[in-house]
Amino acid sequence: MKEIRLHGRGGQGVVKASQLVVKAAVAGGKCGQFIPFFGVERKGSPVFGYLRLADQPIRRKTQIYEPDILVIMDDSLVGLPQTYAGLKDGGVIVINSHKTMEELAVPQNAGVVAMVDASAISEELFGRNIPNTAMLGAFAKVTGLVDQEILLEEIAKTFGEKNKTAAIRAAQQVKIVKG
Repeated sequence: MKEIRLHGRGGQGVVKASQLVVKAAVAGGKCGQFIPFFGVERKGSPVFGYLRLADQPIRRKTQIYEPDILVIMDDSLVGLPQTYAGLKDGGVIVINSHKTMEELAVPQNAGVVAMVDASAISEELFGRNIPNTAMLGAFAKVTGLVDQEILLEEIAKTFGEKNKTAAIRAAQQVKIVKG
């Protein structure tokens, strides 16, 4: 089982992105679970969620304290103590950013760090910062935990072809900067 924590801001699509990953995982014959966590429910406030993917049924229904993978949809969140908290040694970080690892204060124990400017992709395609579908493309490419084609089809069914294009572009542009 892989445990993933997603970080973003209200309005960036953390919840919908997680639902799409679970749908794609199930369509691909895996098990998936998403548990959202909302603090202050308003646009722009920090939000996060817990996502689990496995080959067998998932019985655990708790928060994720030691994630295998972090998906960070807004690089302004790296200054919050909970963003990198508990990342397992050798864990994977997929982050929406164009900054350096030093600027992002990436923890030393991270095994793989992948970056993509999903905000630029979404602003170009949609005229606003909604990085969720672009980040899903990067997530699928970097982790291989869900079938990329199934995920792209789920994105297209839910949000349309333009969002599928965002995911494809992010998968093409994601760069492994560590690991």
